[in-house]
Amino acid sequence: MAFKIGDIQIENPVVVAPMAGISNAAFRTIVKQFGAGLVVCEMISDKGIQFRNKKTLEMLHIEPEEYPLSVQIMGGDRNSLVEAAKYVADTTEAAMIDINMGCPVNKVIRSEAGARWLLDPDKIYEMVSAVVDAIDKPVTVKMRTGWDHDHIYAVENALAAERAGASMIAMHGRTRKQLYTGKADWDIIAGVAKELTVPFVGNGDVRTPEQMAHLLETTGVDGVMVGRAALGNPWIIRQMVHYYETGELLPEMTIQEKIELAIDHLDRLVDLKGEEIATKEFRGHVHYYVTGIPRASKMREAVNYIMDPDIMRQTLLDFSQEAQVREALRLERRAKRRQEHMENQ
Repeated sequence: MAFKIGDIQIENPVVVAPMAGISNAAFRTIVKQFGAGLVVCEMISDKGIQFRNKKTLEMLHIEPEEYPLSVQIMGGDRNSLVEAAKYVADTTEAAMIDINMGCPVNKVIRSEAGARWLLDPDKIYEMVSAVVDAIDKPVTVKMRTGWDHDHIYAVENALAAERAGASMIAMHGRTRKQLYTGKADWDIIAGVAKELTVPFVGNGDVRTPEQMAHLLETTGVDGVMVGRAALGNPWIIRQMVHYYETGELLPEMTIQEKIELAIDHLDRLVDLKGEEIATKEFRGHVHYYVTGIPRASKMREAVNYIMDPDIMRQTLLDFSQEAQVREALRLERRAKRRQEHMENQ
């Protein structure tokens, strides 16, 4: 189910969501390598671009292998949002510009941006049309179903964005009030899909290849957006793409493969941000990479104060080797018990 955003071909329906503090070039190149049809960078403030904030501009770093990449911008002022979109379009290799109208955090809401727009379809039309008129690249929109249970304007808001010229719309199946709690409402997303003519991507609670396939088949969306499921497990992207293409489930990664991927992620972060910043940031990623492995909590504690990437790598390798030894002993004991049981029959 390939689809087009404007004139840009998206080869498969697996889209990786923008995640603050996560979706930098190091993470994006990994999920792209594993087959993501589209990757979206973490949300970038229009004011940060307007004032040429160094950290903000560094977030616009794009690797050639990421194409087609979407750069997501956020803002509540039409002029600065347009300026930011033009800057990204003129100075980066972004294939398209995405406008955030789903971020639920208070700091963003207070700036009249993100999910604040969900209360006003007219504001959505005004802001999206201004950006569409200002740049030559496709403009997309990511939104939520509504502000709260009593203010769900999912269809109205999506149609406003479409009328304004959006080339694709993505919708998270939660309201702003829900934040990331509760369940995503895919019935609302299915209702929106019936009304739109532009490509529509659904987001929320997509954790397995089977869920992805089910939602594609039952809701009418053109793609599914995967976020938290890929944290510490970019392999899920390859599993989803493979399942979509063949109907076959790929096995889970081994402990060794998980740790090797974690080290690859660390190395990419070091190349992107330098040793000190990368190692500090990577501590949070370790939490996800070791989830499900015995004694993961001790590993998380062990990396809390590591500032040297070489020490981080060695700590990960030691953890992997110890975990593999424990797993081999466990399997050996299980085989022995099975053999004893058969002999006693």
